[in-house]
Amino acid sequence: MSSAATSASGRVGGVPRAGVVARAPDSLNWLEGFGPAHLGVAAFTLFAFAGVFHQWMTRQFGPGGFSWNHVEDWGHAYAVPFISGYAAWRSRERLARLPQSVFWPGLGLILLGLACYVYFIAGYSNHMFQGLALVTTLGGMVLFVLGPQLFRALLFPLGFLLFAVSISEMVMIKVTWGLKLLASAGSEVVLQVVGPLMALEVQRAGNILNVTHNGVTHPLDVADACSGMRMVIAFVALSVAVAFLSCREWWQRVAVVLLGVPVALLMNVLRVSVLGALTIVDPELAVGGAHSFIGTLLLAPAFGLFMTGVWAVRRIIPDDEPTSGGAPA
Repeated sequence: MSSAATSASGRVGGVPRAGVVARAPDSLNWLEGFGPAHLGVAAFTLFAFAGVFHQWMTRQFGPGGFSWNHVEDWGHAYAVPFISGYAAWRSRERLARLPQSVFWPGLGLILLGLACYVYFIAGYSNHMFQGLALVTTLGGMVLFVLGPQLFRALLFPLGFLLFAVSISEMVMIKVTWGLKLLASAGSEVVLQVVGPLMALEVQRAGNILNVTHNGVTHPLDVADACSGMRMVIAFVALSVAVAFLSCREWWQRVAVVLLGVPVALLMNVLRVSVLGALTIVDPELAVGGAHSFIGTLLLAPAFGLFMTGVWAVRRIIPDDEPTSGGAPA
């Protein structure tokens, strides 16, 4: 065979030549298309992005911010960027095989995100919508710089960032009433079951639990903070991350995501029940710092219960193992 039939890459007729190892896709191959000027522009863009959204990120993550002051409610937001980054890093080989190109319609998405951000600062000030504008702008940057194929491949890491945005109180108040009634009704049942053991009685009026012990009645108001909505959000975020990072089958992912809601609601009922029982010891244990500490403490068994459910879901029907002669789907 003539040398003309042999490519410079060591391939003969499209097949790697003997003694030459074909280069596997490298996670950094996509950087080869960018020169120093491109990387400089990318670095400048990231710094500009951080500068524009610095105020929002400080209010969300900084000292005195939503996640800082309300760890039991929004503390999970600290983990969200790392989970998104890990999800992107885990797909690095697949991302390296996709073509990247400047996609000009992405510039429109960037401008839309920036316009919304300015409006929700100067016009109608709203932290939640500012966060949505941040994610929109970041998605536009990915679409503009890397192109539609890489944008689609990064949809999960980008979309998962929405879990780092605190929901505004106006929205929370509208959706928590039903959850407050559920938490108070469930706690009433639990306290009635354990009541004979603790010499207490409980009666419920709406979202108020009246716990009576030795003739003294202690009212427990199941307020918005006890509705369980924030725990539901945290566990939905956890379940989405676990589903997409550890499950291959679509039905497993759906089951794991759906599992997060009942686990959160069940543990919230347990939390309110514990607070109700503690009121007979000291009513101050059901309010303030003690209330927050107990809620945070119960996150550990809640996480254990959730992961037990995930373990069960993944073993109902084992993943199909690829055969020795075939490639995985």
